[in-house]
Amino acid sequence: MDVSYILDELNKPQRDAVSMPPLPVLVLAGAGSGKTRVLVHRIAWLIEVERVAPFSILAVTFTNKAASEMRGRIESLLGAPVGGMWVGTFHGLAHRLLRRHWQEAGLPQNFQILDSDDQLRLVKRAQRSLDLDDKLWPPRQSQWFINARKDEGVRPQYMQDNGDINYNQMIRIYSAYEQLCKQSGVVDFAELLLRSLELIRDNSELQQHYQQRFRHILVDEFQDTNELQYAWLQLLSGGKNPVFAVGDDDQSIYGWRGAKIENIQNFSNDYSQAQIIRLEQNYRSTGTILRAANELITYNENRLGKNLWTEGDEGEPIKLFAAYNELDEAQYIAGQIYKWVEEGGKREDIAILYRSNAQSRVFESTFIEQGIPYRVYGGQRFFERAEIKDALAYLRLTSNRDDDPSFERVINQPTRGIGDKTVSIIRDHANEHNLSLWQSAVALVQAKTLTSRAATAVHGFIRLIENMTEIATDLELHEQVKKVIELSRLKEYFIKKEGEEKGKNREENLKELISAAQGFNYQPEEEHANLDTLSAFLSNAALEAGESQGDAGEDCVQMMTMHSAKGLEFQQVFITGMEVGLFPHQNAVNEEGRMEEERRLCYVAITRARKQLTLSYAEQRQLYGNTLYGVPSTFINEIPEELIEEVRPPVSTWNTYPKSSLHSSAHTNRSLHNESGFTIGQRVFHATFGDGIILDTEGSGSSARVQVNFDSEGSKWLVLAYANLSAI
Repeated sequence: MDVSYILDELNKPQRDAVSMPPLPVLVLAGAGSGKTRVLVHRIAWLIEVERVAPFSILAVTFTNKAASEMRGRIESLLGAPVGGMWVGTFHGLAHRLLRRHWQEAGLPQNFQILDSDDQLRLVKRAQRSLDLDDKLWPPRQSQWFINARKDEGVRPQYMQDNGDINYNQMIRIYSAYEQLCKQSGVVDFAELLLRSLELIRDNSELQQHYQQRFRHILVDEFQDTNELQYAWLQLLSGGKNPVFAVGDDDQSIYGWRGAKIENIQNFSNDYSQAQIIRLEQNYRSTGTILRAANELITYNENRLGKNLWTEGDEGEPIKLFAAYNELDEAQYIAGQIYKWVEEGGKREDIAILYRSNAQSRVFESTFIEQGIPYRVYGGQRFFERAEIKDALAYLRLTSNRDDDPSFERVINQPTRGIGDKTVSIIRDHANEHNLSLWQSAVALVQAKTLTSRAATAVHGFIRLIENMTEIATDLELHEQVKKVIELSRLKEYFIKKEGEEKGKNREENLKELISAAQGFNYQPEEEHANLDTLSAFLSNAALEAGESQGDAGEDCVQMMTMHSAKGLEFQQVFITGMEVGLFPHQNAVNEEGRMEEERRLCYVAITRARKQLTLSYAEQRQLYGNTLYGVPSTFINEIPEELIEEVRPPVSTWNTYPKSSLHSSAHTNRSLHNESGFTIGQRVFHATFGDGIILDTEGSGSSARVQVNFDSEGSKWLVLAYANLSAI
C-alpha cells in the first residue's frame, strides 16, 4: 500500500515525529510549527502503516472545536470515516466514560452536569446548611477551593486541617457540597475527571479493559495539563501504552488555573524510552518576529530548549510606541488601522492584545467614536447567557426533578409570587428531611404547611413542570425545546422586563437554542450511551459552555487578552500596555515563579503576529480608578535593540534615556542576578525609601546600579554596593 501521501507534505522533523515507532514521544512544537498537522498525520500513520485499529486510539485535546477539527482532518486525509476512535477533551472523554459506567461510578443514569453558575448556587446552599455567613465565607472562594482540591484529586474525607480552623471550615463546606451533589444527581466539571479517574483506578476489571483498549494515547497542548489530567493519562497508559504528547513548555501560560509545566518538563523521567523531537521551523512569522521571541524566552530558566526559524523574509522591524496616556495609545492604534485598511488590508487580520480586560474600555470608546468596527473576542458565550441557562434549567427539570440548582434557578423565573422566604422554607425542609427541593416542595404543598398564597404559587410551578414533561415527552428534540420555552413564557418575561430591544435580543437567543437542538447530532453508541436525546442534548450544552462562539459577518478588528490569543494568528498584532505592573502583571512581580509565566505569555503574544508587530506603553494610565505612572516593560528590554524601531521616543522627565539605554538592562540582567541575587521586576526594601520594584539595571561589579520605583518616593537610581537593598 502506498502511504507516501502521509509524509509527503511534512518537513524532516515532522516526518520523524509522525513515523516514530510505538514509544513514548514528546514533540516540542514551537509556535506556528504545524503541531496539529503532526497529530493528524501520526494518527493516519498508526492506522495505515502500523495497522492499528481506530478503536485502539485515544486522542485528547483541550477544546471541542479542536477535537472536531482533528477528526475531520483525519477522515479527510484517510478518505474514509474513522469509527470507534475516541477524540475529545479531557472533560468530554471523562463524561463519556461515566455515561457508559454510571452504576460502577455511583451515579444516577440521568445525572446532569453543573456549569459554573449552577455550581455556585449549590455551594451557597451548602454554606447555608452549615449556617455560614456568605460575607465571612465568600461562596466563590469556596467554589475555587473545591475545584482546586478536585483538580489535585483530593476528597474532603482524606483532608487534614492540622489545627487550622479556617481550613477545617472549608473542608466542611466541601463535604456538605458533595452531599448535595449526590442528593441532586449532579456533577461539576472537576468531578467529571476525578470521578472517571476513581472509576478506572478502583475497578480492576475496567482498568484492564481500557488499558488494553487504548493502546495509543495522543495528547495535544500537553503543557496545559494539570495534576489530575496527567494522573488520568498515566492511569490509562498503564506504563505500557505509549503516550504521544505534543506541546511547548514556552507556551505554558495557565499555571494560575492549575496547569503544571512540570508535566512536560518531566516527561522523559516519567516515561522510560521517551523520545524528544523538536519542531522549530515556523510557517507563520517573519524572521524579525521570531528572533525577538527567541531572545526574549532565553531569559527563562529550566527550558527544554528550541529555536524558531523560518525560510521566509526577515520582514519589518518591530515598532515601539511610547504613548502619553491610554487615550493617546488607542488613537495611535486607530490611525494604524485606518492606514492598514487604506492599503488594502482587512480589519479582521488585526489583533489588539492586552493583559487585562479592563484595558479594552478605552479602545472600545475610541473605535466607536472613529467608526471602526471591532469585536471583543471571548465575550459572553452562548450557553452562558441568562435566558439560555433559564431555558436549559426548565428542560433539566423535565428530565430530572431532583436537579436542585435548576429548581432554584427557575422556581421564580419568570416571577410567579414565590419569594425568598418561601424558597428558604422549602430549602430548610429539604435539608431537615434529606429531600431534594422538588420533593420538599411537593411535600409542603400536600401537607398544607405553606401560606395559602405561597402554596398556590408553588403548586402552580409544580404543575407547570409536570405539564411541560407531559406535553413535550413524545416530541422531536427541537419541538421539545420550543414547547418548553413557550410554556415557560421566558420570551414575554424578558421583553416586558427589559424592553423591546434587549428583550428581542434574548428572544433571538432562545430561538437559536431551538436551532441548536434541531442541529444536534445524537449518536448514542458513540457519545452518550443509553441516554435519551434530551439528556444527551443537555449534557452537550453543559460541555459546550465556555467555548467561544464566532460571529460571522462584518470585517472587524479583533480585541482580546493575551491568554485568549493562544492558538490564533493575525497579520498585524498590537501588544498594548507594556508597562511594569501591568505587563508583567503586578502579581507576577510579587509571586515566586510567576515572572517566567508572564514572559511565556509575552512569547505567545509576540508569536501571534505574521507580518507586523507593534509594542506600546503609556507613560501615564487611568486604570482601575487610579492614575498609574508607567515604566516600560521588562520584556521590551529583553528584545534585541536592532530589531526595534521607535515610532515616538518617550518624553517624560523620568524617562528621557535614549533607545540604547532602554535596552541596556537586557544584556546585564543575568550578570546582575548572578552577582547580587536581584532581578528586574523584583520587589525590594530600602531603609529610607521603603518598598519598591526594580525597573532597570546598569553596570557590573562595584559600579552596578539599579533603578527602583519606590511606592512612596518615586523612581531613584541606587548604587548596589551602598544601597543595602533587601528582597521582599
